[in-house]
Amino acid sequence: MGAGGIDFAVLRKDSSLRRERDCAVTWSIVAHDPHRETFAVAVTTCNLAVGASCPFVRAGVGAVSTQSFTNRYLGPAVLDGIGAGLHPAAAIEQALAGDDGRELRQVHAVDRQGRVAAWTGRHCVAWAGHSGAPHVSFAGNMLSGPAVLQDTEAAFAVHGGLSLPRRLVQALMAGEAAGGDRRGRQSAALVMVSTEDFPDLDLRVDDHVEPLPELRRLLGLWERQREPGLAEAPRRADPAGLTDLDTIEARWIERGLDLRFPR
Repeated sequence: MGAGGIDFAVLRKDSSLRRERDCAVTWSIVAHDPHRETFAVAVTTCNLAVGASCPFVRAGVGAVSTQSFTNRYLGPAVLDGIGAGLHPAAAIEQALAGDDGRELRQVHAVDRQGRVAAWTGRHCVAWAGHSGAPHVSFAGNMLSGPAVLQDTEAAFAVHGGLSLPRRLVQALMAGEAAGGDRRGRQSAALVMVSTEDFPDLDLRVDDHVEPLPELRRLLGLWERQREPGLAEAPRRADPAGLTDLDTIEARWIERGLDLRFPR
């Protein structure tokens, strides 16, 4: 119990009572699966709705996370540069050139060739840094120490047999176990794109006392409820998707739903 009778244990447990924070810092993974030609970003932070500001993906181009006093213009700018043929390092440099706050920013990216690049400005709050390997980059700031990224990277390597979304969540959870964000935890997000102009997967935990376990739970729901239907959804190769009424009704019946289309 603190001064004025405030129970700080309750404040820490109840996300609705958290004090507002001005800085948007985080740690994240940007990754490319060359076998499935997918790009993904997984990110978590002690701030509200990280998925609304940090991750950017573009089919056939790359993935970016922009963080630390987040400048959301950097995500599309880096992807535009990569799409125009620049190496991710050159694309990041070009995007930051007009940003007077570049020393506060952290940005990292991967392209379809598996090339990665990252920028950690000198004013990013310690611990801050980045690392990478072909097809994957790790970056974070205001972390409890370098072990967060080290353990995140090690877990990503160990779980190579998992799907990319599962692999990313497991890696972030390993980083969380190593200390995570110095301020605690609040939100997490996972986005993945393959061939379309929109993500196949876009999950957000905007405010939760345990955002990564909640993100893992949502991923399980997506795998069961949404992923099986992706091949039959409207897409470039089949702009209408599945439209046969009898087939759709048969699927409903299999799920125990007594639904029929008007005819």
